[in-house]
Amino acid sequence: MARIGMGYDVHRLVAGRDLWLGGVKIDHTMGLLGHSDADVAIHALCDALLGAACLRDIGYHFPDTDPRYKGIDSRKLLREVARLLREQGYRLGNCDITICAERPKINPHIPAMQQQLAACLECEPGQVSIKATTTERLGFTGREEGIAAYAVALIEKA
Repeated sequence: MARIGMGYDVHRLVAGRDLWLGGVKIDHTMGLLGHSDADVAIHALCDALLGAACLRDIGYHFPDTDPRYKGIDSRKLLREVARLLREQGYRLGNCDITICAERPKINPHIPAMQQQLAACLECEPGQVSIKATTTERLGFTGREEGIAAYAVALIEKA
């Protein structure tokens, strides 16, 4: 049986923080603000995977009120989500992530992101699709106030 989930996340861009996207540190003048490292791509993917398995959402499993998750590397959260899926008897079919940002350019970092996420999910990089787009300077992402990410995931009974 195959199941599909969808995820979305957004974080504000601020000075004085590192920018982490898809498990990769990207050189930029600003980073994303959040309780963890605020990696919107991983957070959207976690929600897509959890939703597909009917396991609620990332905030339920890793609440921002819990000091254990302060500043945590989101790859650790993704590895835990992968473990929860395996525990329920699921494996990843494939996932597709879209990152919405005006700057920095995401395209050069996509192969490294695929490697990072595939390692966390214990799958092949070809099962992890990542795309980037701008919003043509419209909305909060267009004004470079934040970055958003959407993800869909297909999981199958192992």
